[in-house]
Amino acid sequence: MYTNVKKLLDLKYETYHNEAFIKKDPVSIPHLFSQVQDIEIAAFFAAILAWGNRTMILNNCRRLLEMMDNAPYQFVLQHEEQDLKPLFHFVHRTFNGTDLLHFIAFFKAHYSKYELLESAFIPPGSEAVNVERSLNHFHHYFFSIPDAAERTRKHIASPERGSACKRLNMFLRWMIRKDSPVDLGIWNYLTPAQLICPLDTHVADVSRRLGLIERKQNDWKTAIQLTEHLRAFDPEDPVKYDYALFALGVEERF
Repeated sequence: MYTNVKKLLDLKYETYHNEAFIKKDPVSIPHLFSQVQDIEIAAFFAAILAWGNRTMILNNCRRLLEMMDNAPYQFVLQHEEQDLKPLFHFVHRTFNGTDLLHFIAFFKAHYSKYELLESAFIPPGSEAVNVERSLNHFHHYFFSIPDAAERTRKHIASPERGSACKRLNMFLRWMIRKDSPVDLGIWNYLTPAQLICPLDTHVADVSRRLGLIERKQNDWKTAIQLTEHLRAFDPEDPVKYDYALFALGVEERF
């Protein structure tokens, strides 16, 4: 059975993993920029806001970047108090101005000390880095700045809280997969082989129909289970099949 599943996923990967995918997807937002820090910030916002109607996601991402003068890195480092007032009125579903101002405060604090956002995902110590440790570290670090808004915690998932971390895993895919017409591949601290497949409802439903998931919950353990099955198809790049699974669910309604 899995031989046929692999053939199907390989076929759909080749069909959808191309530049045409970019236009309708949130990954189009970081593709608007060339400076590494602008790409990081735009990609992070695009990933975090990536739930709901894709047209609405893209429109709101563009609106947010326009509020930052389409220069997000410069904005987060050099803004003045009055520049933040319009941001307080930004809303995307349950993400609001309070959440946005915390994001801006975090970016300013981080980029004031570090060159790249990548370092925010690298836990300290000598232990081997993996996605689970990376995301748990990032969650604690993101909320370590003073006056962290409690309501904003629901927008930054972590494996230790059981979440599948779909949006952050998608963000890591964008940042780490190289030689891709879609993903940006600007980070090096993880390899594509280590990535965890983003698990949303579409991917989960298709994966269950294909026998790639046995668990009923869409949580971190299920994301791991799916990735292990995909790793058997391609040990070096298991999450490439996210394109196939997502397309089967959204584009083809498999």
